Amino acid sequence: MKKATKKMSDELAVLAAMPDEEIDTSDIPEITDWSNAVVGRFYRPVKEPVTIRLDADVLDWLKQGGKGYQTRVNKILRAVMEQQRKKAA
Repeated sequence: MKKATKKMSDELAVLAAMPDEEIDTSDIPEITDWSNAVVGRFYRPVKEPVTIRLDADVLDWLKQGGKGYQTRVNKILRAVMEQQRKKAA
């Protein structure tokens, strides 16, 4: 990420102090239709390296999908985690 320059910081401070109605947003119209929005599209959780022991047949099954088996493991675990969270809520 680019570090803000003094000029940029000053401009942002002026905008932050300005009431919303005074900010010209005519070149960026408000989005009112969010039907095509993708939740979490830009969210990248921090990855942490771990060692995990898996049954050989489970590992073989994961690797059958080609490269990226660790990503598949993460997706499977995330789906189960989210399912459990919904049940708990």
